[in-house]
Amino acid sequence: MYGPGIAVCARPELAAAEPVNKHRHSRDVVSARPIAVAADLPVICSAGGTDPDLLALLRDSGLPVGTDLREFRSEGEFAARVTEAMSDGLLMSMEYPQPTTLCPDERALKSAQLVGYLNNKASITTLVDPRFQAHRSVVTRAQLAEAAPSEKSWVLKAATNDAHGGSLDVYLHRAHERITLPAFTDVLGEFVVEEYLRILRNWGLQFYVGADARARLLAVTEQRVDETGIYTGGRFGAVTTPPAELLAECLAITQRAADVGYRGLCSLDCAQTQDGQQVVLDLNFRITSGSIPLLAMQSVRPDALDHPAESVKLTVDGPLTDLLAEVRPALADGGLLIVAGHDTGHTDNPIRQSTLQLLVLGDDPDEVSARRRALEEKTRR
Repeated sequence: MYGPGIAVCARPELAAAEPVNKHRHSRDVVSARPIAVAADLPVICSAGGTDPDLLALLRDSGLPVGTDLREFRSEGEFAARVTEAMSDGLLMSMEYPQPTTLCPDERALKSAQLVGYLNNKASITTLVDPRFQAHRSVVTRAQLAEAAPSEKSWVLKAATNDAHGGSLDVYLHRAHERITLPAFTDVLGEFVVEEYLRILRNWGLQFYVGADARARLLAVTEQRVDETGIYTGGRFGAVTTPPAELLAECLAITQRAADVGYRGLCSLDCAQTQDGQQVVLDLNFRITSGSIPLLAMQSVRPDALDHPAESVKLTVDGPLTDLLAEVRPALADGGLLIVAGHDTGHTDNPIRQSTLQLLVLGDDPDEVSARRRALEEKTRR
């Protein structure tokens, strides 16, 4: 996809003023996503994602696990791995913008400015045809109270080119409920206020742009979203097909990004509302939790690409070995694939937390959903 001489750096920057443990787990987990399908592509990744037991399970399932994993355990080691990769002559494929002091534009496959701009929640107005845009406005902090009143429903999004991730940049408000503004409103000066839509269908359209600068559709997925509006997983295989005009617009959006220099995977969140409106809600020009399961299935279960499947993320306050022990019986029964994992115990993060991302496979969608829910319940006990 990227061509030779590329190293993937999938981790968002940790702001200098941010406590070392705040959102650290979310950022390190993101760095570990590509490991399972990286093959010989160099990946700068948290040591929390290279747990030996985890890598052994990934390899046993037949996945093309990365053979050039450049681990970091701390912020200092992260910067050192980036510097070392550049000194090896590799171009950095940043999934989130890094400071140009760490990775100059001439050493990047796609510039930090481009990556930041494409992922900025305010950029939809310049990349998406107005017919497919929800009603939205970009406001300053001083205008926020008037633009987002308590008596109306709305969605608030961060408007910034800086690194963000881990579902930390979206806030959903329902009319007359108490407003508790998210942390990003304390540090940013500009925000997107978007209309609250009554959604009938919700898709994550997975695309990629290869070295030939051509946008291609990888697959159509459906999204599971919780009551707060946060993504909780995807449905793969046997999903509802989006309207042809919406699919065509999303391909055109990806090609627009390719034409200005983007290369790599991306996911475009879009929907059809109860009144028939077709909208593009979010642009994620980076490796996402929807793209990795698809690449994993293409590698080891291509026969399952047209069958029901659901992704699920499990998180516990403890070591990864405990989480792996919980899912081993389900792994032995078949129909389950681990696609990513992380354990903070292998890093300098003082908070012990472990995460697994899995894909539940099957022939019956109800049975797949039931097994996914059973896994979630097992880790909630």
